[in-house]
Amino acid sequence: MVTAASGRRGGTPQRQGPGGSPGRCPRRPARRRRPAAGTGSATAVGESPQELQAFRDYGESWYRSRKGLESRFQPREPLARQPQVTAEARCKLVSWLIPVHRHFGLSFEALCLAVNILDRFLATTPVAADCFQLLGVTALLIACKQGGPGARQPRSPAAPPPASLQPSSAAPGGSGSGSGASPAQAGPGSAPLPPALLPRLQHPSSCRPSQVEVHPPSVKELLALCCGAFTRQQLRNLERIVLHRLGFDLAAPTVSFFLEHFSQVRLEARGADAAEAADARSLAGGVAELSLADYAFTKYAPSLLAAGSLGLADRLLRHRSPLDLRVSGYPEGLLRDCMDQLQLLVSLNGRSLPLLLPPEVAQKCPWLRGGR
Repeated sequence: MVTAASGRRGGTPQRQGPGGSPGRCPRRPARRRRPAAGTGSATAVGESPQELQAFRDYGESWYRSRKGLESRFQPREPLARQPQVTAEARCKLVSWLIPVHRHFGLSFEALCLAVNILDRFLATTPVAADCFQLLGVTALLIACKQGGPGARQPRSPAAPPPASLQPSSAAPGGSGSGSGASPAQAGPGSAPLPPALLPRLQHPSSCRPSQVEVHPPSVKELLALCCGAFTRQQLRNLERIVLHRLGFDLAAPTVSFFLEHFSQVRLEARGADAAEAADARSLAGGVAELSLADYAFTKYAPSLLAAGSLGLADRLLRHRSPLDLRVSGYPEGLLRDCMDQLQLLVSLNGRSLPLLLPPEVAQKCPWLRGGR
């Protein structure tokens, strides 16, 4: 069993939160230098002729290649071998990683990869509750290092580090008690994600499936988010263990990639509406982000989640030219089931979802206001 207890710093024992972090964080994380603010517009799809031409030349073969790898990288019941880590603890941890990745200006692809690394490791190795938060930041660090060229997403230079990055007594972690949200064990979205874990940060103007960070957060910055509960050596040791257990095989297909692919397919269709495609991509990205924290959605392949999220976005926005979901290759019944479960998740997270959307897209979703 992987545990952080043996390497913890000496001294007076601290009151611990469920994730092994202190019950109260004594200081704020160090403020990061931020690049210039972006436009905050809806997610752009197919911005340049070069991107569209590259998609026409290679998009379909790349899609088939990535789709063929899904079963290899999708863990089945990742918590089945975990005596101390529960679905509720996973929900808290991933819900915490969402504002963390936004605080650092990381791409959605990096977040998806981090959750995939987390689940694949949980499927192979029992993890102690006091090590679970460390595993989360380790997975995020590995995900940021993985991949080719990319850039941090733009953020507002005036925005301070979100207060939710300071773990409290309800910090992400193991099987400890608390009032945090519980993901559906009897069905998806059985409880909304904690609104306090989803700060209102500026939405990135674009997100490409290959955008994984060249300059990841430093180890010092990540450890600061855990309020000094772990050491640099502990993080490095766990990083080696994770990479070894996963065989250094990290190029997993993600829901981010399939969202981009289906959005490009939509633009190639005759009579496509670029504005509708951008709005649907933004709303679908928010829905998919919510689903990452709900353990019940681990049974769905990333391509199915992407198609279901886009289909639901078109339905909720009442688009006149929705995406033809037949391009996903999934049976209508399976798509309908996925969309229905996603809609239930959205209905239970009416206060959280707008925080993940560009303001102009959130304004087009009046059914989200008031938490409905």
